[in-house]
Amino acid sequence: MTRIEHLAMYVEDLEKARDFFVNYFGAACNDGYHNPKTDFRSYFISFEGGTRLELMNKPTVEINHRKREVTGYIHVALSVGSRKKVDELTARLRTDGYEIVSGPRITGDGYYESCVEGFEGNLIEITE
Repeated sequence: MTRIEHLAMYVEDLEKARDFFVNYFGAACNDGYHNPKTDFRSYFISFEGGTRLELMNKPTVEINHRKREVTGYIHVALSVGSRKKVDELTARLRTDGYEIVSGPRITGDGYYESCVEGFEGNLIEITE
């Protein structure tokens, strides 16, 4: 059996990124890792069901001021369990100043979702 063990992303503000997933999605976080020789730092964010996201920071990593529609990984989709929870979390994120890119809505392929521009311009899709 093949499965994705975790996904990883470099971020500018490691703590802000960590707090986003912990505060809005109820994720758990490890104590973090720091390699003093390279100044690499990371947190593993764990979601219900075992999915993990590694958030990483290193001063020498180039900042990518990306556009929304480019090739490569484009968003992280997180299921919150119901349409009501999609609506509530989307409203909470809007109130907290995050840009809602789309939704909540039913997509052409039948998903109920919204998409928010989260920390550092990263797109977060919220599904039922």
